[in-house]
Amino acid sequence: MLKIGPYEFRSRLLLGTGKFPDLHVQKEAVDVSETQILTFAVRRMNIFQPDQPNFLQMLDLQAYTLLPNTAGARTAEEAIRIARLSKASGLCHMVKVEVIGDDRTLLPDPIETIKASEQLLEEGFIVLAYISDDVILARRLQELGVHAVMPGASPIGSGQGIVNPLNLSFIIEEARVPVIVDAGIGGPADAALAMEMGADGVLLNTAVSGAKDPVKMAMAMKLAVEAGRLGFEAGRIPKKRYATASSPAEGMLSS
Repeated sequence: MLKIGPYEFRSRLLLGTGKFPDLHVQKEAVDVSETQILTFAVRRMNIFQPDQPNFLQMLDLQAYTLLPNTAGARTAEEAIRIARLSKASGLCHMVKVEVIGDDRTLLPDPIETIKASEQLLEEGFIVLAYISDDVILARRLQELGVHAVMPGASPIGSGQGIVNPLNLSFIIEEARVPVIVDAGIGGPADAALAMEMGADGVLLNTAVSGAKDPVKMAMAMKLAVEAGRLGFEAGRIPKKRYATASSPAEGMLSS
């Protein structure tokens, strides 16, 4: 089970809700993914105008935990304001803190992320912090009390996969809260690798919504996350420099 604060989830796949070709494809992809957590940008929703069309209208909201995020925030103050807005709408008091610090790479601002997380924790939010693959930053946020850290595999939407597995392994080794790999996942192999390394979950969006067949890719990501987790729990064999025979040498016929 994936445990985030007081919540428990069977699925370790978190799915974003942007950029799908249409609401019907999005619903089908969400259904086959069997995700239990859907994330969305509060700024892109008419949360105080229920009569306005939005992606939530196609979904059985009783089946999902909604994870609002602060995408679009450039400062801690903006992120805090967005989080308070989502809480006031009654959606969820769990929030993904995302404060972008660079327009070209869309990498998160570590200082503003810490400031926003600290304030939101004081206000009782369940905080999931989106960060770069920096083990020191992950440690500082854990010490603050965040409920999960979300290191990026690579820049948002780049599809590059895990560009620095060593840094990610450092974060996973030290983690006392769930590590959810977020951003940069391109294909099922990337998701499986993250899980096999010991991540607790994977959050992705573009890899599914931007696929040629989003529904089929959603299914592939579901299976990849499950396979990666099984591989982690099973424990892979160590890598060796030279070959080792698969069959025992005893009892073999000699020439």
